[in-house]
Amino acid sequence: MSLLDVNKLDVRHGLLKAVREVTFSVEKGERIALVGANGAGKTTLLRAIAGAHQSTGGQIRFAGSDVTAMPSYQRSKAGIALVPEGRKLFTRMTVTENLQLARAAGRPGAWTLEAVLEAFPNLKPRLHAKAGTLSGGEQQATAIGRALMTNPDLLLLDEVSLGLSPLVVERVYAQLENLMASGATIVLVEQDLKRAMRVATRVICMLEGRIALEGRAKDLSRDQVTEAYFGLGRAKPAEAGAS
Repeated sequence: MSLLDVNKLDVRHGLLKAVREVTFSVEKGERIALVGANGAGKTTLLRAIAGAHQSTGGQIRFAGSDVTAMPSYQRSKAGIALVPEGRKLFTRMTVTENLQLARAAGRPGAWTLEAVLEAFPNLKPRLHAKAGTLSGGEQQATAIGRALMTNPDLLLLDEVSLGLSPLVVERVYAQLENLMASGATIVLVEQDLKRAMRVATRVICMLEGRIALEGRAKDLSRDQVTEAYFGLGRAKPAEAGAS
């Protein structure tokens, strides 16, 4: 049984259908890179899975249960955590307060404050600093740590590198390596195709709200993904190496 099953999902922004009949599954331990141009529907899809944006059609099943109509706080308790685009921290609260608040609302498990600080040691000297005073990399680490404090079974990461310098992006991804190597189940939205294909086990490329290409990262060439990314060609499953 898949950990996550999305079946013919539709999501609207007013009159605009941002996600169109999207179907895919995520197995436990997979790392999915969700790529596509701006406006392709990636963020809306993640928000719909997390319950932050209501879907208008289709079904979302998580750990065998239908969560399509479930509010976001219940999905969090069920084991879905979203690191949103823009981080959305409580800027007037300290790093510790942001992390402990998530812990109080989350589930019991291995992700404690100590475990988060071991994964993101750059936060140790900043625990008592207000989140609004942190650097971009520190804010991103805090946002990821906050999600982990809920002890999720599925971690949704939206635009981890957005607004960060290349050097800071390298540092954030270096801190994520242990998390990715631990067998965590992750769906990652990333604009950097090279980086996305390097860290993912599977790539899903969206175009105009639909899945244009899907396959194992090791079976896809960058040219194939680029063509799907810009709508230059629709690769067939056999060509993409999808399974």
